[in-house]
Parts: sequence; structure tokens; C-alpha cells
Amino acid sequence: MELSLSRVDYMQVGVTAQKTMRLLPASGRRATQKVVVGDQDGVITCFGIKKGEPVTVFKTLPGPKIARLELGGALNTPQEKVFVATGSDVRGFTKRGKQFLSFETNLTEDIKAMHISGADLFLCASYIYNHYCDCKDKHYYLSRDKINDVLCLPVDKVNCITPVLACQDRVLRVLQGSDLLYEVEVPGPPTVLALHNGDGGDSGEEIVYGTSDGKLGLIQITGSASVPKWEIENEKRRGGILCIDSFDILRDGVKELLVGRDDGVLEVYSFESADDPVLRYDYVLSESISSIQGGCVGKDGYDEVLACTYSGWLTGLTTELAYREGGSGEEVKLSQEMQSKISSLRNEVEHLQMKVLGEREKYQQSAQSSSAVSSVPAFSVNDKFTLNKDDASYSLILEVQAAIDIILVQSDVPVDLLDVDKNSAVVSFSNCDSDPNGNCLLATYRCQANTTRLELKIRSIEGRYGTLQAYVTPRIQPKTCQVYQYQIKPLSLHQRTHSIDHDRPMNTLMLKGQFSFAEIHSWVVFCLPEVPERTPPGETVTFYFQNTFLGTQLESTYRIGEGCFKSDNISTISILKDVLSKEATKRKINLNISFDINEESVRHTLKLIHPKLEYQQLLAKKVHLIDALRELQVQEGNADFLVPEYRSILEEADQLLEEYKKQPAHLERLYGMITDLFIDKFKFRGTNVKSKVPLLLELLDGCEQDRLLAFFEAAS
Repeated sequence: MELSLSRVDYMQVGVTAQKTMRLLPASGRRATQKVVVGDQDGVITCFGIKKGEPVTVFKTLPGPKIARLELGGALNTPQEKVFVATGSDVRGFTKRGKQFLSFETNLTEDIKAMHISGADLFLCASYIYNHYCDCKDKHYYLSRDKINDVLCLPVDKVNCITPVLACQDRVLRVLQGSDLLYEVEVPGPPTVLALHNGDGGDSGEEIVYGTSDGKLGLIQITGSASVPKWEIENEKRRGGILCIDSFDILRDGVKELLVGRDDGVLEVYSFESADDPVLRYDYVLSESISSIQGGCVGKDGYDEVLACTYSGWLTGLTTELAYREGGSGEEVKLSQEMQSKISSLRNEVEHLQMKVLGEREKYQQSAQSSSAVSSVPAFSVNDKFTLNKDDASYSLILEVQAAIDIILVQSDVPVDLLDVDKNSAVVSFSNCDSDPNGNCLLATYRCQANTTRLELKIRSIEGRYGTLQAYVTPRIQPKTCQVYQYQIKPLSLHQRTHSIDHDRPMNTLMLKGQFSFAEIHSWVVFCLPEVPERTPPGETVTFYFQNTFLGTQLESTYRIGEGCFKSDNISTISILKDVLSKEATKRKINLNISFDINEESVRHTLKLIHPKLEYQQLLAKKVHLIDALRELQVQEGNADFLVPEYRSILEEADQLLEEYKKQPAHLERLYGMITDLFIDKFKFRGTNVKSKVPLLLELLDGCEQDRLLAFFEAAS
């Protein structure tokens, strides 16, 4: 069955956070459902649709930002009580808008995630999980990394309370009371959890998770271990997953999976067999989808997928046909309802135009007045700075509630800006001063009208660290700018991983000194991405990392007064040695540094680099031949006289140019890595070989692995 949905925009509230919109249960069979949504102005809005128009049931006064909105009620009864988390408080409302609960928790941080099951309330701040029963504190757990979401398996099916935490370190933590039962490793940082089919499946133990890098998976959480069921890779490189729901939109008796992503893509997956879900439908909205629900909202008898976006738009994709097509000369008759709707929309547009003109005149008059004081308009920005494993680049996503005018990007370290297909902004680069403490990048993005979301791709150089700044200016008056800062870390291309290959030849760096656990942890946070800022519990901590560009690895183990770092890349050890020494010197801490260099690791790293180097040199060679080959083709009229190798270059010319354009300075980066490896190898022996670098660069143009290895050996 083909799924055909029509878009309907219902209304706009304030800026919304993740999982802050729900549909109240229908009161009668196939009756339309009410929508309840909480925004960052602290307003809860409940509305229904009558004759195509939204009708407000209740609306609360503004207050603190609403971080989560959940429905609750007694077990095995309709879940129609509305609970919202604001700051460290939880408030409860009836479906008519009457407040019946105001619970001040003992949390010292703001609530980030919430789940409700009968009389049980599960709350999470950044690192702390609390379980309350009838508003009384029952259980507490301190997580090793940030908690993004919380869920509890249905008590009526599994007969015990089993909370599951989605943590930033790519782990689902299954709890029992205040203790950790076991951990489940997932392929990316999980951002959202949902019960499969809305009830955990037949067993009540099945959980669907979505990750920040766009992967989707199903796991069965049993009492002693987890059983992975299926996992969907993000092959189309779409955005991270923010919300998940289950609803039978196809009316085939099996609930489909509804998914909302942070790049505005809405997806519907169906289960055609017992195997993996299949993508049946997708739709692209212009901004991130913070909440998604399936139900019947607009018209009785027509199901729909309701999405709430970052800027507060409530948009439905309904099964009701919104338009009719007629042949040439055929008259299309509009229903009375449609005619009155068009008329009311025209009147509303005229009213808004008059209102805008009036406000504009008022602003012009006050701007020319000598006594008027200009106030800075506040606007919300949703930003995300993450490392992509696929192409070893950082994605900077900036989403503004108003249309973006200009974004200026400035960096005090060398970075490359890569092309993004979805990006329609016009970019211009300014010359930067050569002062080492000044600018290394100054780029301006001028956005087209009504652009509220912009994605940039940035690639950094390991060993060069500093700050990247984004100056965001929306199209509002008076002109206002907000500045956002992002740290480029010394080992910026490393990403956390669950395990490493211990059989590789490893170099070791040992640190000893009078430093605390918190101090050495802060140094590791400074050097490496994806490390929790809070010092982990326990006496010793171990983190594993993988270099997304080369595939080399790093093991970091430390405790009070001692740190051990192991890597198969000598350059990684060199960067850590330099940065950690500098950080310890700043704090006047005396460090005893020792190292064990494995000569075989240099050959190993060169063998990892060489295939990439060979591929990039061949790509560059092919791209340089394209213009000449095209000229020959024009002169001769065809390309039949060319050898097959050159003909294939002409046939693939567009793909080759596209790939080369997406990877600027890729070859130079590889040359730089090999040069650094050469210098670092001898630096640990106390020898300066910088004078031999020009010979190495000449040799690299030939790109023969044996000669390259021989050069590294001969230099010693």
C-alpha cells in the first residue's frame, strides 16, 4: 500500500525542546484527539481542531522553560494527565488545564529527561538519575557520562521496575533500584528512547533507540542481558534522531515506526516481515523536529503524523486528500468548507499585513525619537558541534527561531571549510592577518530568505588547538548578534569507542606527579573530545579512542598521581606529551614523564596512511587530466581513440570533480601527517630531522611504500 500524506500547518507556539508535545487519548471511537505542547516560554497549550481551525482548550501563563512533557495516570487507565518538567520542578495538570501537582524535587540541576509510569516518576539531570514513588525519593544513581533520555519497561508486562538510561558515552545503562544491572553498547551516542509499539512489544522488553549520528536500533532488555534485534545505519547521512513514536498510519494492523530528525526529515518505517523495518515514506521540513506523534487530529476518520518543530510549528501529515486534480477544461468544485477556509486565510493575511505596516511605522517613529531607548531583542539559537566518523569532519549546525541573515565564522587555528550539499548560503572568505595569535579563518555566510537552519562542515588539524567562533545575526530589527564558541581540541579527530585492538604495536607515555584525579581528568577533557566534564566516580578510569581520519587508536588510563597513555601512532603520543606538559606547567605541577617507543608502530602507521595517500594522489592526477582530455574530445569529435583508462576518466569526470571538491587539501593533510610522523619519531630520540623534510616531500610524490619505509629507516 502506497502511503500518501498531505501537509497541514495548524499553529505556532514558542520555541520547543525535545519531547514536549503529546496527543491526549481520544474520548470516543475514531474521535479527534487534543494536542498538548509546552514551549520554552513556559506556556502549556492544549488545543483541538474544529472545522479545520485550532480551538484552544487551555493555555497556562508564561514561566520557566519546559524541558519535557509527558502523559500519565493510573496504570491500565487512559493516560490523560499532563506532567511538565521545568527547572528542578514537576507540575501536573488535568486535561482541562487545572493544576493538581507542584512537586519541588531535591535535584540541584535542571531536569533534562523524564518518564512517568503510574505513581512512579523517573527524572534525570545531566549526570544524576532519581526515582520517586508518590513524590517520595526511592532510588538514586550517578552516571559516568551525561544522560540524554530515560525510560522504564512497562511494569504490567515485566512485573518489576526496570529503568533504562541513554548515556552520551554510547551506552544504555539498565538499572535495578539504585544499582547498575548491566550496560548495553550501542553504535552512537543515544539521544532518544521509546518502547517498541508503544508498549515494549509482546514481552514488554523491547526498546527502540535513536542516536545523534542518525542510527536507529531495537534492543530487547531482559533481566540478565540484552539481545540486539536490528540496527539501521544512516547511509543517506541524514541528521541525528530526536523523537520516535509508534502508530498504525497504514491501517494494516501493525504499528509503523515514526522518526523525527534534527535536519527536519520525518520518516515512516513499516514492518513488512519480522525482519528489519523498511522506509516507506519521508518528508522534509525546514527545521529540526523536536516531537512526533501519530493519531487523529484534524478530521475524524483521517489518521495523521503530527510533528512539532524547533520554532514551535505544529505540522500534520494527514491521510486526508488535501487537493483534487482536474483535466484540461474540467471544472474543479470547491466544497463550502474549503471556500470558507480560503476566505478566512485571505482575511487573516490582510489583517497581518496591516498589523506589520502599523508596527513598522511605529518603529520608524520611535527610532527617530531622541528620547527612545533601543532594546536588544532576544532570540533562541539551537546549536550542535559534533564529529562525523564517516569523513573525519565536524558538523556545526545552527538553528535560529527567526530567519538567519548572516553567520560569520572565525577561527584562531587552521581549519578547512568543506562543502555541504544542503547549504544554499553564499560564502565569502576574508584575508586573515599572519599574526600567529590572530585569525586563521574568517568566512561569512549570507543566507537566502527564510533560512532558519545552516549546516557547516569543518576539518581540523590534530596538534593545532584553539577556538572556533560563530557570530549569528538573524533578520530582526534592531540588528543583534549572538556569539557561540567551540573548542578545537589538540586531538580533535579522535572519537570515543567501546574497545581497541590490543595486538597493535603500541607506544606508551607515562606521567607521574603530585596531581589530583580531578586535575588529570581536566587535562584529558582539554585534549580529547567526548570526555565527560564531570570527574567519573571510582579510583581509576579508562577511555578508548579511535582516530576517525587514520583509524589509529588511543588508550587512556589514569588515577591520582599517575597517567598512562598508549597509542599505535607516535604523533598522538607526541601531541599528548607537549600539551600535558604545558598544562602541568601552567598549574606549577612538577611532572615525571617517561615513554616507551615501539619502532614497529611507525611502519604500522605508514601502512595505514599509504592506501589513503595512493587513492588521493590518483584522484588528483585524474582531476588534473580532465580539462586536457575534454579539449581532445572536442577537437576529435569523440573519445573513441583514447585508451580505456582515459575514457573512464572522461565518463566519471563529474563524480571525480565532485569528490575532489568535497575533500579540499586532503592530500596536503596526508603529507602533513607523514611529515609529523617522521619528525616525531626522531624527536623522542632527541634528533632534529627538519632539514630532511624537503627530501621526504619529494619522495612522497612518487608514493612507493617500500621507498617511504626505507627512507624512515635510513634517516636513523
